[in-house]
Amino acid sequence: MDFGMPFLIETGSPEECILLCKRLGFQFIEWNMNFPQCQPENLQPDMLNEIRQRDNIYYTLHLEENINFSDFNKRVRRAYLETALLSIELAKEIKAPVINIHLAKGIFITLPDGKRYLFEEYGELYRENMLYFRNECERAIGDSGIKIAVENTDGFLPYEQRIIEELLESPCFGLTLDIGHSHAVKDKDIPFYEKNIHRLIHMHAHDAAGTKCHLAFGDGEIDLPKRLHMAKKAGARVVLETKTVKALEKTRGYIEENFRDL
Repeated sequence: MDFGMPFLIETGSPEECILLCKRLGFQFIEWNMNFPQCQPENLQPDMLNEIRQRDNIYYTLHLEENINFSDFNKRVRRAYLETALLSIELAKEIKAPVINIHLAKGIFITLPDGKRYLFEEYGELYRENMLYFRNECERAIGDSGIKIAVENTDGFLPYEQRIIEELLESPCFGLTLDIGHSHAVKDKDIPFYEKNIHRLIHMHAHDAAGTKCHLAFGDGEIDLPKRLHMAKKAGARVVLETKTVKALEKTRGYIEENFRDL
């Protein structure tokens, strides 16, 4: 199983992140494109490819979390799609096998009987926009083997599960399981992942206590052996998604002590 690390705010630059990755002995880095340092125009493909070939470190991408591929404003939606297509080109250039994405729940209206999500209310338009996104990504990916992995956040709503099932009809799409996010919503998405275990290609792993996520391994209450062996069974790579260097170091030691079989 391959273990990787995220870009951390403490590392400051891609070069510092690479040095930390080498020191801790991880196989890959996930460039988080919420950061200015990880925008396509700021990453240096020549340098990254040299590192990949020399040190056997590879990369995955995490698209900005506020991207909304079904925004009802067609100009905004087009900008988000162009961002995804540009990221696919970057992934091709640096041989990144996975692009991780969040699904936007969109706007909801609070009525006396509860929340009404506009993407559910206008379901056919939502579906049309999301399938256009799927088809454009499929065209851009071609035969490169890149996969776009959909990550859980605060529990998939029924209309999200339906559209994910349609995204998964394309071989260019897969699933990311974030085990901390899952724990925070009492693992409500796990049956969906178990149903689609053959499409689980990526995992964000960190410990959690209640709704407090991104803890070092051993600092929370997640059944870590169960989740990591789920990743192993599916053949998924694992990003150790802590938010500090200290927590990442502690997690690395915990794996060395408790999961040598992985």
